[in-house]
Amino acid sequence: MKLVIQIPCLNEAEDLPATLAALPRKIDGVDTIEILVIDDGSTDNTSQVARMWGVHHVVRHRTNRGLAAAFRSGIDAALAAGADIIVNTDADGQYVGEDIAKIVEPILDGRADIVVGDRGVGDNEHFGPVKRRLQEFGSAMVQRLANVHVSDAVSGFRAISRDAAQRINITTEFSYTTDMLIQAGRKRLSILSVPIRTNATTRPSRLFKSIPRFIVNTGITMARAYTTYNPLRAFVGLGLAIAFIGIMPIVRFLVFYLQGGGDGHVQSEARLDAMHDRASDSAASEGDRNRRAAR
Repeated sequence: MKLVIQIPCLNEAEDLPATLAALPRKIDGVDTIEILVIDDGSTDNTSQVARMWGVHHVVRHRTNRGLAAAFRSGIDAALAAGADIIVNTDADGQYVGEDIAKIVEPILDGRADIVVGDRGVGDNEHFGPVKRRLQEFGSAMVQRLANVHVSDAVSGFRAISRDAAQRINITTEFSYTTDMLIQAGRKRLSILSVPIRTNATTRPSRLFKSIPRFIVNTGITMARAYTTYNPLRAFVGLGLAIAFIGIMPIVRFLVFYLQGGGDGHVQSEARLDAMHDRASDSAASEGDRNRRAAR
């Protein structure tokens, strides 16, 4: 049984040594552990540091292609290296290396195809209130779209069986975490959550460096997933919304026509105001005539 631990990196030369040092070298039920670093276009010496620390596999992107692309490259390289289980972790030391044994155990036992490390988002002291709400929203959307219960769907700390890795094709360019779980749920792969610990990070999250941008990107990812996996519901809803907007002028015309204010044309606001003014003037003139006649 071979385990490959993959670490996507972008300018992580400073933090990578501590992360590598914390990784387990032996796990019960695993014969071989290898480490894979994906250097996503770093401008520092991340790749050189990885090799100095004896990393077994280094994949380097010439330019920065994003986290999802780095994850895909890592999965491809891990499968090519003969991985039976793949663990994805971060280079910033957020996750505790010893917990890798906890997330691979359900796969070793045959109880799961994918195991997600649950950071306890709701009461995690390392998360701010905005990040908590966004993480919880992402998890709720994944549960709705994939019909799976994963309380920390955006956690990057996860273990994937070889079979699951071969059956999932990440299509998003933003974050692979939600896309992967939605696909897995739709393909009826077994997904479990396991409580894990976290460390205080040494730098701000790159995904959360711009909250508005994160919200927009997450929204796009969710919308794409919804239309991909619920096309009938998505497009029927969109069609009904467009039909409702289109029928409103017709309803408006019929209302005025039946009230005697239409002449076969859809009335504009200006025309309706003019008609109202003429009616008011006519009523006023009629009133004047009646008063003069009375005198």
